[in-house]
Amino acid sequence: MGVEIRQAGPADRDAVAKLLDEAFQNDPVSSWVFPDPVHRRAVHGRFLGVFVDVTLEGGRIDVLADGSAAALWLRVPAGVHEEEVDVPALMRETADPDNERCELVGRLMGEIHPTHEEHEYLLMIAVDPARQGEGLGTALIQPVLDRCDREGVAAYLEASSERSRPLYERLGFEFTGTPVRLPDGPLMWPMWRKARG
Repeated sequence: MGVEIRQAGPADRDAVAKLLDEAFQNDPVSSWVFPDPVHRRAVHGRFLGVFVDVTLEGGRIDVLADGSAAALWLRVPAGVHEEEVDVPALMRETADPDNERCELVGRLMGEIHPTHEEHEYLLMIAVDPARQGEGLGTALIQPVLDRCDREGVAAYLEASSERSRPLYERLGFEFTGTPVRLPDGPLMWPMWRKARG
């Protein structure tokens, strides 16, 4: 699929956050964090905006030129690192201070995140709901995976739904074997992709 991909900058911040908000409104994890749909509509964009800010600061955001899809990537070195910013606490403080699930989801993902090897972390990928199923996500992810293969670097993500897991498996990701268990909520599937020689 021929698509034009560019790297997002600070001027794209709000548009990317809006895209994430729309794409994940009905996601099982977002629905667990914010069970009330009206409340979710009000605060969800602020919650996901934290991910955009973190990625603009320390990673890269690839977007399709028409704005219909975005992928947030962080290059994570091997080893355990002390973060300057407590991102899970910031997620809660920014979006919904009285909602402990805003912070808990980040803590649980952090606990299971691999530290044994440098990797590209696909923090989030979003496709405009009206364009889902057209292969835009794959078109956005594949160039980074190709670069990972050239550089001998692994890739990692957490699939947040049963629907997304097969897509990542087709791209070479494998379930690590231990899901993230959200209390009284859905599972998330950590997935690892070894670099291909």
